[in-house]
Amino acid sequence: MQFRDLQKQYQVLKPQMDAAVGKVLTDANFISGAQVKALEKKLAEYVGVKHCITCANGTDALKLAEMACGIGKGHAVFVPDFTFFSTAETVADLGATNIFVDVDMDTFNICPKALEAAIEKVIAEGKLIPKAIVAVDLFGQPADYTAISAIAEKYGLVLIEDGAQGFGGRIGERMACSFGHIATTSFFPAKPLGCYGDGGAVFTNDDDAAALIRSLCIHGKSGEDKYNNIRIGMNSRLDTLQAAVLEVKLDAFAEKELEAVNRAAGWYNARLSGAVKTPVVLSGFYSSWAQYTIQLPDDGSRDALQQALKAQGIPTMIYYPRGMHQQGAFADLPYALQCPNTEKLCRTVLALPMHPYLEETDVETICKAVLENL
Repeated sequence: MQFRDLQKQYQVLKPQMDAAVGKVLTDANFISGAQVKALEKKLAEYVGVKHCITCANGTDALKLAEMACGIGKGHAVFVPDFTFFSTAETVADLGATNIFVDVDMDTFNICPKALEAAIEKVIAEGKLIPKAIVAVDLFGQPADYTAISAIAEKYGLVLIEDGAQGFGGRIGERMACSFGHIATTSFFPAKPLGCYGDGGAVFTNDDDAAALIRSLCIHGKSGEDKYNNIRIGMNSRLDTLQAAVLEVKLDAFAEKELEAVNRAAGWYNARLSGAVKTPVVLSGFYSSWAQYTIQLPDDGSRDALQQALKAQGIPTMIYYPRGMHQQGAFADLPYALQCPNTEKLCRTVLALPMHPYLEETDVETICKAVLENL
């Protein structure tokens, strides 16, 4: 059994995938080929924004967004404590200070009440300038952007959506990666929409921000003149091969895969609800189910269940075993807010196999093993 079955996905998409990759190889246009611009257009239309700028990976996408927003030394950036390291890594890399904020126990996303309290604390201390919020769409469900956007507006903060795990999710009819001033995503293979390597994208309706990000992606070039570099940028482009792969996958994702993962989540919920704490999708929200994460009473029962499932050939993962404030790289951070929910989640979460090609019999096998080993 696969945790995320990319082999099965390839077999299903093989005719289209082989043709798309073959065309890139035949044309030998490996950098900035026509497929890149075609993909950007499709992604922007799917998300519902004016601009999509692809780049080399999701971490670069975050850094590009933060650079475009002018984040730097002396700034406080409010980041959920329960997230992947790159959410905070890029902030620190730009010289800004991460303020880690506790998350909601049901959705795993940044808690609006804790967020506002953190902002007020930084303002009261007066040592840093509150600059931005980076909200993460963890495990596929968008963060509560109604509440978060209101907080950002109240305090004059830039809002960046880290949609690395949220692509395909939505609130009402508004798609993930369309919230905030700028949004980003990752095309790491295990993501809801993944390529066959690394890739990322930035989304915005801001014309100036889009132009700046396009420049930053290619060594700070000026317009179409790549030999006139007007700012310090980076080298971060999506390979044409990966764009071709993503064009095929985007069609499958929109046509059937997103519906399929939600069906699989329903199978899990029907069998596990009441026995363990299952993921909560808020009313009016729609998840793309990057992960299906249950919560156990404590780390002892979680670890015992994980070992029992492993013995039966069922893979699981712990996302995440430690919060951002517990990372060695941030051990000396001067701002240490209390994040009890994160600390509890790190001891109790367990992600079960989740992908569009799960069969109901697979879910039945997994759930039977879970229930027998609680």
